[in-house]
Formats: sequence, C-alpha cells, structure tokens
Amino acid sequence: MSGILDSVNQRTQLVGQNRLELLLFKLNGRQRFGINVFKVREVLQCPPLTSIPKQNHLVRGVAHIRGQTISVIDLSMATGGRKIENVSDAFIIIAEYNRSVQGFLVGSVERIINTNWDAIMPPPQGTGKASYLTAVTEVENELIEILDVEKILNEISPLNTTVSEDLAADLDMSEDAQHDKIIFIADDSSVARNQVKKALTALGLKIEAAKNGLEALNRLKEIAAETGDVTDKVGVIVSDIEMPEMDGYTLTAEIKNTPELQNLKVVLHTSLSGVFNQAMVKKVGADDFIAKFHPDELATAVQKWFDK
Repeated sequence: MSGILDSVNQRTQLVGQNRLELLLFKLNGRQRFGINVFKVREVLQCPPLTSIPKQNHLVRGVAHIRGQTISVIDLSMATGGRKIENVSDAFIIIAEYNRSVQGFLVGSVERIINTNWDAIMPPPQGTGKASYLTAVTEVENELIEILDVEKILNEISPLNTTVSEDLAADLDMSEDAQHDKIIFIADDSSVARNQVKKALTALGLKIEAAKNGLEALNRLKEIAAETGDVTDKVGVIVSDIEMPEMDGYTLTAEIKNTPELQNLKVVLHTSLSGVFNQAMVKKVGADDFIAKFHPDELATAVQKWFDK
C-alpha cells in the first residue's frame, strides 16, 4: 500500500508543476502516440474478446477484467486506420474518461516519459476538423501524437449536451443585470468545447473560448487591461485540466496569483479522475471541480459561481 501511495503522491506533485507523464504506444505503424498516465488504470495483454450483437464497428468486443465488463475500442480504426489484426498479440490500455471505463486496443505499448505541458503543443495548422489530434510533442527528435479521445468516444457514443428543460428555466440568466458578462471556456478538444457551449447556452449568456491554458491566460489579461478587473467582463471560467502549453491547474494558479484576475471564479471541468483531484483543486485555489460530462451539473455550477 505504501508503494501505491508514494506513486500517487509523486504524480500529484507533477501536476502542480505543469508536468505530466505520457504512456507511449503504437497502433499499426511506426508512429508513436501518447496518453496521459493519469487516465490509465492499467495496461495488459489483450484477453479474449466477446462480440456483442449490433455493437459499433469500432468496438472489437468486450473484455471481462477484474469483475468488470469493458468495451474494447480499436484505436487504429477509430482514427481512420486499418484494424489491428492480430488481437492476441495486441494490448489494451484500460482508461477512464468522462465517468466511464474503456479499453483501447493498441498494437504495442512502449514506456512512460516525464515531460512538461509547455512542451505539449497544439496540432499543426492545417490538420483540419477531421483530425483526431489534440496535441503533439517531440521525444528524441520524433513527433509524438496525442489523440483527442473525447472526440473518438463522442463519435462512438454521443453524449447528451442539453440541460434539462426544468433546470434551463430555473437557470435562465438572460434577463439578469449581469447578462452582459461572458462565460470563458478553456479546452483543447474541439468536441469538448462544443459540448460545453451547448450546455451553457441554456443560461442565456455569451461565451468566449480558448484552445489551451496559455491562450486563455493571455486573453484574460487582455480583458483585464481593458477593464481594470477581469470580472467586469467575465463572470466565470470553465477550464479543462489537460491542455497543451499550460494545463488547467497552472492556469488556475496563475489566475489566483495575478491581482487583476484573482477575483475570477474558476470551475475545473475534466475527464481526469483519481484520488488527487480534490487535493489539487484546493492546492491551486480553484473554486469548483466538475467531472465531465453532465450538462445539468455543469450549468448549475456555472450559475452558482457566476459573478459571485
């Protein structure tokens, strides 16, 4: 048990320093991909898979692991590649996203690297909306691609992004005296940004978005320079945690340590899970933490902190 706790503590310290660990893997070819270790429960040789009638063609079957039935998604097919043929020689990465557990079928798993979020860059311009990349980085002169898993999962099983009618009526702020203020969103996934926008339109407020923490911080400072205090224009910021260049924890700490930004309420909204999240929320000074993705919970949290 002490070994597990030491590992958790070490990774918790990484998060607060704009650092992360990436698990590197391959699909069918030579290209290496990365997934945040925080998302990973375990990696194992692919066990026998059971086919389920009428399942999505990207789901190769289900695996029964430690008393849990887990859908196994062919990550190569899900990103437009050819399917992984020899399943018995392949691996599955068991990961937790958006309150559910999935298995990702990959060709091989290599190693874990320790890096900085500022070394994780947005995808090159020109990749287009059809791209499954959310970020890239360089390791030993080789480009590592980080996939937009939220986009992949949403294509397989789209999430509901609509606030319930009763709650929408209760939370409508379009007639409020502060309705000229905006909600600011920071998220590197285009799918996640759109999900948040759709959920929060029920509040009747304007929304501005940034693609990563650094972009968000710079924009908030621009707004503060125009108004004197960012809260004159921004009611609340909803930020992802995993983002290129600057993660959500670091963004939160920068906001709380900058006089013209420090009064802004920060709601961290993430698919990350783990025992250290609540501790990190408190450590960096975030005002709330919402696990992705439940539109009613998100809208309620935003309404709670807006202009508070």
